[in-house]
Amino acid sequence: MTDLVQRRVAVIATPGITAAAPAAKAATTTTPIVFGVAEDPVKLGLVASLARPGGNATGINFLVSEVVAKRLGLLHDLVPKAVRIAVLVNPANAPIAETTLREIPEAARGLGLQISVLNARTPREIEAAFATLVRDRADALFLAPDALFVARRVQLSTLAATNRIPASHPSREAVEVGGLMSYGVDISDVFRQVGVYTGQILKGAKPADLPVVQSTKFEFVINMQTARALGLEVPNALLLLADEVIE
Repeated sequence: MTDLVQRRVAVIATPGITAAAPAAKAATTTTPIVFGVAEDPVKLGLVASLARPGGNATGINFLVSEVVAKRLGLLHDLVPKAVRIAVLVNPANAPIAETTLREIPEAARGLGLQISVLNARTPREIEAAFATLVRDRADALFLAPDALFVARRVQLSTLAATNRIPASHPSREAVEVGGLMSYGVDISDVFRQVGVYTGQILKGAKPADLPVVQSTKFEFVINMQTARALGLEVPNALLLLADEVIE
């Protein structure tokens, strides 16, 4: 970020990684910043308020904690016999890990589910986490909405298929490569909004005058091929609820 500021760029856009926005904010109080963050941008110190950002930053807040309980409920509906749920978090991404672990216990209690937490910071640790959940006979896997897990979606989907573990992913990209299901914000819409605000700033708008947008578009996606391979019978109600069913 310091390098970008020294190059006198017109605007810094950080659409998908929460940690990038505070780094940009720390590097400059004058260069416009358009962010996409999963946490409350007020608590992150990026803006004074959502309606009136008041500084050199604005963007979109793509809600994460608000969808944790919903996604766990959808996994329960899809795999009703699953009781022991392994939750995989990346402790290197503390804000997302903490949010997930704060929200999921209450949601699990309401559904009568047992939660065990596994950590993974690297591809090798993902392999180790799967070895642990298989050894502990977890019935299903819930993945935190972490950029690492999105990036490693092929590895995660392959491991889940190999070990016959129903997995709930945070984004549709994992379902497109064989993951069972996902529920979360439409990431492409987040990037589009960051692009819209970036364009407006390049045309003369000031970040202080552009209110922070909150995500309103969410997607529920099911991979039927994976469901059949796992021997799951998907209820018709879930098929009707899904935004997309991948055959």
